[in-house]
Amino acid sequence: MQIDTPNDAIQRSLRQCLSDAAFLLYQQGHVLETITIPFRGLDSRALRQLREASQEWRACQRVLESSEAAVYNEQGRFVLTPMARELLFDMFGEGAADCA
Repeated sequence: MQIDTPNDAIQRSLRQCLSDAAFLLYQQGHVLETITIPFRGLDSRALRQLREASQEWRACQRVLESSEAAVYNEQGRFVLTPMARELLFDMFGEGAADCA
Protein backbone atom coordinates (compact mmCIF):
# COMPACT_ATOMS: atom_id res chain seq x y z
CA MET A 1 0.00 0.00 0.00
CA GLN A 2 1.42 3.35 -1.07
CA ILE A 3 0.98 6.28 1.27
CA ASP A 4 0.36 9.69 -0.28
CA THR A 5 2.87 12.37 0.54
CA PRO A 6 1.64 15.90 1.31
CA ASN A 7 2.85 16.89 -2.17
CA ASP A 8 0.70 14.13 -3.75
CA ALA A 9 -2.38 15.40 -1.93
CA ILE A 10 -1.69 18.98 -2.97
CA GLN A 11 -1.19 17.93 -6.61
CA ARG A 12 -4.44 15.98 -6.58
CA SER A 13 -6.29 18.91 -5.01
CA LEU A 14 -4.79 21.31 -7.55
CA ARG A 15 -5.71 19.05 -10.44
CA GLN A 16 -9.29 18.80 -9.21
CA CYS A 17 -9.42 22.53 -8.68
CA LEU A 18 -8.04 23.28 -12.15
CA SER A 19 -10.58 20.92 -13.67
CA ASP A 20 -13.39 22.59 -11.74
CA ALA A 21 -12.10 26.06 -12.66
CA ALA A 22 -12.06 25.17 -16.36
CA PHE A 23 -15.67 23.94 -16.16
CA LEU A 24 -16.85 26.98 -14.19
CA LEU A 25 -15.08 29.39 -16.54
CA TYR A 26 -16.73 27.83 -19.58
CA GLN A 27 -20.07 27.83 -17.77
CA GLN A 28 -19.77 31.60 -17.28
CA GLY A 29 -18.71 32.27 -20.88
CA HIS A 30 -14.95 32.45 -20.38
CA VAL A 31 -12.21 30.45 -22.06
CA LEU A 32 -9.11 28.90 -20.45
CA GLU A 33 -6.91 31.56 -22.00
CA THR A 34 -8.60 34.03 -19.67
CA ILE A 35 -6.50 32.68 -16.81
CA THR A 36 -3.59 31.02 -18.64
CA ILE A 37 -2.23 34.04 -20.50
CA PRO A 38 -0.30 36.14 -17.96
CA PHE A 39 -1.40 39.54 -19.32
CA ARG A 40 -5.12 38.63 -19.47
CA GLY A 41 -6.75 37.27 -16.31
CA LEU A 42 -10.02 37.74 -14.49
CA ASP A 43 -10.75 41.22 -13.23
CA SER A 44 -12.55 41.89 -9.94
CA ARG A 45 -15.96 42.04 -11.65
CA ALA A 46 -15.49 38.65 -13.34
CA LEU A 47 -14.25 37.10 -10.08
CA ARG A 48 -17.27 38.45 -8.23
CA GLN A 49 -19.60 37.02 -10.89
CA LEU A 50 -17.91 33.61 -10.62
CA ARG A 51 -18.17 33.66 -6.81
CA GLU A 52 -21.84 34.62 -7.00
CA ALA A 53 -22.57 31.92 -9.59
CA SER A 54 -20.85 29.08 -7.74
CA GLN A 55 -19.74 28.26 -4.22
CA GLU A 56 -17.26 25.86 -5.85
CA TRP A 57 -15.41 28.82 -7.36
CA ARG A 58 -14.78 30.35 -3.93
CA ALA A 59 -13.17 27.15 -2.66
CA CYS A 60 -11.24 26.68 -5.87
CA GLN A 61 -9.92 30.24 -5.82
CA ARG A 62 -8.74 29.77 -2.22
CA VAL A 63 -6.90 26.56 -3.14
CA LEU A 64 -5.29 28.19 -6.18
CA GLU A 65 -4.16 31.21 -4.19
CA SER A 66 -2.97 29.34 -1.10
CA SER A 67 -0.95 26.88 -3.18
CA GLU A 68 0.52 29.76 -5.21
CA ALA A 69 -1.00 28.29 -8.37
CA ALA A 70 -2.67 31.62 -9.11
CA VAL A 71 -1.68 35.21 -8.48
CA TYR A 72 -2.78 38.69 -9.44
CA ASN A 73 -0.86 40.14 -12.38
CA GLU A 74 0.37 43.74 -12.71
CA GLN A 75 -3.10 44.82 -13.82
CA GLY A 76 -4.63 43.22 -10.71
CA ARG A 77 -6.18 40.35 -12.66
CA PHE A 78 -6.34 36.75 -11.44
CA VAL A 79 -4.05 34.46 -13.52
CA LEU A 80 -2.42 31.07 -13.19
CA THR A 81 1.27 30.81 -12.37
CA PRO A 82 3.62 28.97 -14.74
CA MET A 83 3.43 25.88 -12.48
CA ALA A 84 -0.37 25.79 -12.66
CA ARG A 85 -0.36 26.38 -16.42
CA GLU A 86 2.00 23.43 -16.82
CA LEU A 87 -0.29 21.26 -14.71
CA LEU A 88 -3.31 22.38 -16.73
CA PHE A 89 -1.54 21.60 -20.01
CA ASP A 90 -0.56 18.17 -18.66
CA MET A 91 -4.21 17.51 -17.86
CA PHE A 92 -5.92 18.86 -20.97
CA GLY A 93 -3.15 19.19 -23.54
CA GLU A 94 -1.50 22.40 -24.56
CA GLY A 95 -4.03 22.98 -27.33
CA ALA A 96 -6.79 23.28 -24.74
CA ALA A 97 -5.31 26.55 -23.50
CA ASP A 98 -2.72 27.57 -26.02
CA CYS A 99 -0.52 30.41 -24.86
CA ALA A 100 1.49 30.61 -28.07
